[in-house]
Amino acid sequence: MHAKDILSDGYGRVQEEVHAVVEGLTADGLNARPGPTANSVSWLIWHLTRVQDDHVADAAGLEQVWFGQDWEKRFGLGLPRHDTGYGHSPAKVAKVRVDSPDLLTGYYDAVHEQTRGFLREVTAQDLERVVDERWDPPVTLGTRLVSVLSDDLQHVGQAAYVRGLLQAS
Repeated sequence: MHAKDILSDGYGRVQEEVHAVVEGLTADGLNARPGPTANSVSWLIWHLTRVQDDHVADAAGLEQVWFGQDWEKRFGLGLPRHDTGYGHSPAKVAKVRVDSPDLLTGYYDAVHEQTRGFLREVTAQDLERVVDERWDPPVTLGTRLVSVLSDDLQHVGQAAYVRGLLQAS
């Protein structure tokens, strides 16, 4: 098995979990926050998708799906154009609201498709390419892809936990 196949499998698992965590939730369930400083399911799924879109598109030299497929307009969040949710205050978290799971899964699926297409073309040598020199040591493509995958898995797990909390109350 090649490294790109393992990465593709990992990103596929994120997609499965994104769909599972939002399935059947109403707008109230998606946007509810278990506490005043907590994140909602909608914010967590939006954020993990924005990070994947931003980081993979940058590393691949592609346009972000957020802009290229008008997801920014479809969400209409009133946040800065390139915002990914990193460092959001509770007030900014509250701005990320959706009416249905379809908006979240539609955006995630579009980002996932772009990620899968990129991964199909990746070679072992590509994974060694430095994509970010702001770190010591510099970040390779392989490291960036694993980092995004790890972040996505953590956030989708958090979203599942929030869903469980809300359904238990």
